[in-house]
Amino acid sequence: MSKVVTLGEIMLRLSPEGCYRLLQVDNFNVIWGGGEANVAVSCANYGHDAYFVSKLPKHEIGQAAVNALRRYGVKTDHIARGGNRVGIYYCETGASMRPSKVIYDRAGSSIAEADPADFDFDAIMEGADWFHWSGITPAISDKAAELTRLACEAAKRHGVTVSVDLNFRKKLWTKEKAQSIMRPLMKYVDVCIGNEEDAELCLGFKPDADVEAGETSAEGYKGIFKAMAKEFGFKYVISTLRESFSATHNGWKAMIYNGEEFYESKRYDINPIIDRVGGGDSFSGGIIHGLLTKPNQAEALEFAVAASALKHTIPGDFNLVTVEEVESLAGGNANGRVQR
Repeated sequence: MSKVVTLGEIMLRLSPEGCYRLLQVDNFNVIWGGGEANVAVSCANYGHDAYFVSKLPKHEIGQAAVNALRRYGVKTDHIARGGNRVGIYYCETGASMRPSKVIYDRAGSSIAEADPADFDFDAIMEGADWFHWSGITPAISDKAAELTRLACEAAKRHGVTVSVDLNFRKKLWTKEKAQSIMRPLMKYVDVCIGNEEDAELCLGFKPDADVEAGETSAEGYKGIFKAMAKEFGFKYVISTLRESFSATHNGWKAMIYNGEEFYESKRYDINPIIDRVGGGDSFSGGIIHGLLTKPNQAEALEFAVAASALKHTIPGDFNLVTVEEVESLAGGNANGRVQR
């Protein structure tokens, strides 16, 4: 299998049991997660050598984060230790017409304060096949944005395929700041993943589709995919297409463009959603595995969409599924019958 490297922040997620509101509870469940950490767990589950690069404090909470990654086979050799805190976020799981809600408490985390001297990116990228990052990492801090650039440069020096999940987070930065940082980083990117909102806010591209009205026809995306590929030289442009009927009922499909052909995946009706946090990351992990192992972009995309559909049924940030489970669903086995 392949060596996959991801760079980002693993966070301590504190969530009420079930669909309780934050105001109601006296206890929280401890869940570990965060964009690129979630992708690393997916890739490890699929049998790749998955390395997560970050910085965490030396104290017990930092070690608990490291242990959470190791539990699922992620390699933690390149996690620097030091700094003062682990980023926290509180997540309230919505239901029906009440959306899920996230409150961040992540300012001043170890990775936000990390310096280039904490990492030897040439050593990290040595022998790597794939490097993945998301728009969340450079949004954390200017220092983290610099780390992202240095990691991308090292990846290019070593001939590593680079993917980005644009992942705009309005609670972390403005669209103006996002575009000033993200657009220059696109020259390092081979595979661009993002939904319609991410493409508009991070890169300034807007599809011809009324997403709020649930109109996610692939036709509206073809022009923007071509324009993005032309401007930035992406080998693949990929978007998930989510129809949000309620917090617990979504339609889910995706589309991919390789510079020559468009392919639209089959659509999944996900109802009920158990936990959609990490859904996009599970898609990224699936597309990385798919493009590394499948014979064409269509099979790669179908694997990613099926993997992400399954993630919506699993509590927590991590997508804890096997290749066999994903391929069973991608092959049409969606009846949910007990496997005996």
